[in-house]
Amino acid sequence: MLTRRSRMLIIGGVITLLLAATLFIEAPEATRTIDEVLDDPDSLEGRQIAIRGEVQTDSIDNTTSTFVIHGGSSELLIDFTKAVVSNGLENGRTIYAEGVLVNSEGSWVFEAEVIKTSCPSKYEEQVD
Repeated sequence: MLTRRSRMLIIGGVITLLLAATLFIEAPEATRTIDEVLDDPDSLEGRQIAIRGEVQTDSIDNTTSTFVIHGGSSELLIDFTKAVVSNGLENGRTIYAEGVLVNSEGSWVFEAEVIKTSCPSKYEEQVD
């Protein structure tokens, strides 16, 4: 059986290891807007990034698994062929996506792996 001192040393060692591990873990990158991404897309090409934007009206095409999101002055084609998509993907909805930006035949395409939609009820005013 371990003595009290041995247990305290083991616990202290585990805590020290956990704290040291936090030094090696990279902080996640901030979510980028479409305009930020397309200001310098070459620097982000092939990198895992997170973006947010609003789904452009009538751009969702379930046969090709694509849609367009837009920011203030830019728009970007999203390929969600390989993505896990939360419920609520529809026109005008703000989405968050994780994936990789690629240049496909001279056009920028975001190959999404995860797509999350905002929940409008979360922002609606409650009626008594």
